[in-house]
Amino acid sequence: MFKPSIDIAIGILLHQNKILVGWREAKQHQGNKHEFPGGKVEEGETPLAACRREVYEEVGVGLKDWSAFDVIHHEYDDVVVNLHLFQAIVPEALLNEVQQPWSWYSREQLLDLNFPQANEGMIQRLYWPHQIKISEQLEIAKSLTQDQLLYWRVESTPERVIELSELSVEHLSRLIVNTELYQQLSSIQQQYIATIHLKQTQVLTFSAADLKVGKRYIAACHDLVSMQHAQKIGFDALLLSPVLATETHSEATTLGWEQFENLASQVDIPVFALGGMKANELNLAQQHGAYGIAGIRFL
Repeated sequence: MFKPSIDIAIGILLHQNKILVGWREAKQHQGNKHEFPGGKVEEGETPLAACRREVYEEVGVGLKDWSAFDVIHHEYDDVVVNLHLFQAIVPEALLNEVQQPWSWYSREQLLDLNFPQANEGMIQRLYWPHQIKISEQLEIAKSLTQDQLLYWRVESTPERVIELSELSVEHLSRLIVNTELYQQLSSIQQQYIATIHLKQTQVLTFSAADLKVGKRYIAACHDLVSMQHAQKIGFDALLLSPVLATETHSEATTLGWEQFENLASQVDIPVFALGGMKANELNLAQQHGAYGIAGIRFL
């Protein structure tokens, strides 16, 4: 049976680690569900132009800087939808322009909202577990809890690629790998890897065009310049370090919680505290603006 195909542009609006969400009326397709702002791409219109227009018409804010987030194809019983997703930051000065009934939700709250089925992959990417283990031991990936990811911090070698081939799809989806290792993987492995990690030196040489659309990226940062650059070009989250002194880098100059909080408050994507963290310090870190914690020894 022939099904019509529709191109939809969607805007993911971010502010201080919250996402803007609305409600679809019952008379609309996939009605009585939560939604992100967006709408149909008109003839002769690019998806990005449609996104800008729809966000301005529906939400009331005009935003200049957008980054590509993903393209999702989903087949319903009656129609095939092609979702073109873009993300942008809503600055403090425009918050009062946001129209009702659009509301801000935390990333955790997104999991409990009733979105159309086509949005499932997008929700999974927007939500981050709160703990990141850092280890060279790949076996740890098999014992992670639902609130944990593993950054497998190893060099990119053929032996490491072989090791990854023995990991199940389920465990690959909990894994963070560096960009060099990611590039050596098969297309199937790349599809299921949770997140790509870049060092600060790499981040500063990257542009939005260098990011693979549809993949989640996390940047290792040590200062505000790298943090803001990573956010601007479309990174999903940051590792900010060193917060406290560590055994392995005892000579490093630490940020301390006050400086960490100051830096984290100046970006709108999740910031994980790294350096000297202990397992019971998640609440403390969150009180200082962290989304979560990351570490080698504490987990």
